[in-house]
Amino acid sequence: MRSVKTGFITRCCANAWISRLLLAWVLACGLGVGPAVARAESAALSALSVERDGEELILSARIDFTLSSVVEDALHKGIPVYFVAEAELLRERWYWADRSLATTRRYTRLMYQPLTRRWRLNTSSEPLNNAGLGVSLTQNFDTLGEALTAVQRIGRWKIASADDIEGGGRHVLRFRFRLDASQLPRTLQIGSVGHSDWVISVERRIDLTQELTQ
Repeated sequence: MRSVKTGFITRCCANAWISRLLLAWVLACGLGVGPAVARAESAALSALSVERDGEELILSARIDFTLSSVVEDALHKGIPVYFVAEAELLRERWYWADRSLATTRRYTRLMYQPLTRRWRLNTSSEPLNNAGLGVSLTQNFDTLGEALTAVQRIGRWKIASADDIEGGGRHVLRFRFRLDASQLPRTLQIGSVGHSDWVISVERRIDLTQELTQ
């Protein structure tokens, strides 16, 4: 009798484990989530530089990407699209993980205004949301192309100060840029997670030793 109970419990556990595995696989396939998507870079950095200007570190970059027809359609329907640029100053350590010295983010919201038929771009160092834009730079453009050019070019962005730099050692910059799908309306988030139409991202790591010793 004891062996019957043990076998029954074992089969139940095995069936439950298989069910969970199948469910995870179905969800992954349905949402388009997979290692290949996560690693893919759908944007390119045609320029990335950091210079020391007095007591500040200044970054300039150009990110090249193309919006999919799905994203453009959402924009023309008045749905805002958000982008995030992140610059992290690191000091390399051979005996442990790199030490993060400073992290700066740049938030951008692109939105079409049907009434005026113009494109509005908001840029801020703080997260932007529909509840309020806070302190942000607002620009208006006549065409989507003009607005995208402004999104893709980052000029003289202060990412750190001299106080953030530690003496000695090798310093590096880790730069990331991505379309932030988490800011989309809930109904769009479900279908956009991991979907290639909504994936715009690029990441680079560059040595800052020369810039910091000038």
